Amino acid sequence: MFQEQTKLWLSGFTVAMMSGLVVAGVNNEQTLPYYAALSAVAVHLARQIYTVDINKAEDCWKQFSSNRNLGLLLFLGIVAGNLLKESKHNGSTQINETVCTKHI
Repeated sequence: MFQEQTKLWLSGFTVAMMSGLVVAGVNNEQTLPYYAALSAVAVHLARQIYTVDINKAEDCWKQFSSNRNLGLLLFLGIVAGNLLKESKHNGSTQINETVCTKHI
């Protein structure tokens, strides 16, 4: 559909997706594991765009199929980021309770 500009369009879609994921992470106060996973996702997509042979259907399918790994990586980043966020939140709650108890 995009002919000679396919890789340029794919790069634009990648930037749009990554921007959306960063905004979602910021809005949800995500932690380092989430952003580390986003970095790995960005590298994965950049490698795909750089290496894909648009004129070979087999290669396009191979690259597309590898996005299963991309989804898994993003999922693990979300889970790890939320677990770290909870552990930090629980730690600060315990500290706040201790401080409040000492002042009473």
